[in-house]
Amino acid sequence: MNRILSSSPKGRMVSTWKMSLEGLKKGSRLLQEGKPVHEAILCAVREVEDNENYVSVGYGGLPNREGQVELDAAYMDGDTLGCGAVMAVKDVKNPIETAYKLSLKNRSCILAGEGAERYAERNGAKRQNMLTENSRNRYLREKDQGAEKATARAYEGHDTVCVIGRQGTHLACGVSTSGLYMKEPGRVGDSPLIGSGFYADSQAGAAAATGAGEDIMKGCLSFAIVEKMREGMEVQKACELCLEQHVKRLEKRGYQDGGMSVIAMDPDGNAGAATTLEEFPFVVAGEDSCQVLIASRNRETGKQVLFSPDEEWLKNSRAD
Repeated sequence: MNRILSSSPKGRMVSTWKMSLEGLKKGSRLLQEGKPVHEAILCAVREVEDNENYVSVGYGGLPNREGQVELDAAYMDGDTLGCGAVMAVKDVKNPIETAYKLSLKNRSCILAGEGAERYAERNGAKRQNMLTENSRNRYLREKDQGAEKATARAYEGHDTVCVIGRQGTHLACGVSTSGLYMKEPGRVGDSPLIGSGFYADSQAGAAAATGAGEDIMKGCLSFAIVEKMREGMEVQKACELCLEQHVKRLEKRGYQDGGMSVIAMDPDGNAGAATTLEEFPFVVAGEDSCQVLIASRNRETGKQVLFSPDEEWLKNSRAD
């Protein structure tokens, strides 16, 4: 499978990780009903933020090295290039909603820490303690291992939820994460940084990244993919080429791959994905279906393969 084609001019969506499946089903239904793309994206992201079983996003997210859950989220509108983001916020139930509201502003649209929390509260965001008992217990068991061991690899099966949506010719992207487990307080990865963790331009395409943020931001990976599509490159090729070039760029400077994956969509609704992992599940939704697909990188050849997993694979896979 070289690319994933759109069979309809109606709404299309693509998202990272199997954990986004139920949210994408709901978001896609909104698109088929004619709802605007931002409603579909917010719906899909909130579904993951609210599920405490997913320990890398929202409620139930694993804490920093001081036992606090700090959240990052961002939203970008491909028609206006409006972008909003919140970084290192605590006790904000659905940070994606605040990121979206900030994307409607021309100034002061990217906020961090207490300032972002105050803005969220002033604009109707629900406040909630995001640390669940399960996450707290895991933190207490493992905190003595030290941050270096706990964050040795960006993820084991899941990380940032990234959702790209298209309604008509309108592209947009939303992302949300609790960041690296045992991170330094105040640490910000690629997710809320425009061009690194996400980028959307309805005239060229949209892309988003998940994985080791400190590695991803060294190449502004999402922007790089969109620019390749702007030049006319097919979406799957853009994902593969930009990720491959970036990995080689890092390797030449002595960096080890901490795990990176990308998704993208072109203005026609074609979707693509690439990864440095052996298994990277992502979800594609259109008019008639919503399905989990797998991107896989052959360690020996470096080539990317996309395939549809069977029910047995989905049942046994630990990759959320």
